Amino acid sequence: MPARRPARTAVTAAAVALLAVTAAGCGDSGGLRGAGEAPTAVSPAKLWPDLRPASSPAWPYDEGSTKTVKGITVPGDDIRRVDPVAVVRAEIAADPADYGATGAYHGTAERMKECTAGGGGARCPLLKPYYRDLTGDGRDELTLGFRLYPTNQTAVRVYTVENHRLQQVLDDDDAIIGVELAGRTVIVRSPAGISGYEYRTTWVWDPGRKAMVFSRDEFQRTGTGHHTRRPVPSASAGAR
Repeated sequence: MPARRPARTAVTAAAVALLAVTAAGCGDSGGLRGAGEAPTAVSPAKLWPDLRPASSPAWPYDEGSTKTVKGITVPGDDIRRVDPVAVVRAEIAADPADYGATGAYHGTAERMKECTAGGGGARCPLLKPYYRDLTGDGRDELTLGFRLYPTNQTAVRVYTVENHRLQQVLDDDDAIIGVELAGRTVIVRSPAGISGYEYRTTWVWDPGRKAMVFSRDEFQRTGTGHHTRRPVPSASAGAR
């Protein structure tokens, strides 16, 4: 950020001055010593400069979509007064292809019938709701998660209030290890196919699109991985 450069320069200059005074006060006749010659900067090499640019996206990733949740009112524009169970049931009613009797997530629709107000119930697929300002407008957004039975996936949804209506601003389904709210970002952690690694997808608020948009997808090391391939017995071992 350019606005921070003067402050950083001032701090650096002060640190150098303090180091010089300290060295002089200690009677160090050698003074400041250089760290040696700095390596020459190398600019990035551009490969295939004549390659024709792609005219369409290579990956159809959801770049941020919104929709108004029909049938849900927001008393006093206070999102905390909205019943999370009613929000999930509204999604189920609006998407019979996924939640109907032959849909991929029909088990969720069946279990939602057992949810009490607020999301209680042993078989209720709805997870604990969380509230945090993710848009920067000083008001809380609602982050919901619910299991997508009979699959191993979990739905992650974020809602805000706009024009007195409940607006869905994040819609993500994935196999999930965990979800984190870091500042105004949503981080979804998913298992990788390699032991000791995981995927981390970051979503941030885009004021232009008025939605949580995909920002970063990382392949992170989480521990010591191991090879799943079995060792091949040696010839000498087989001869025993």
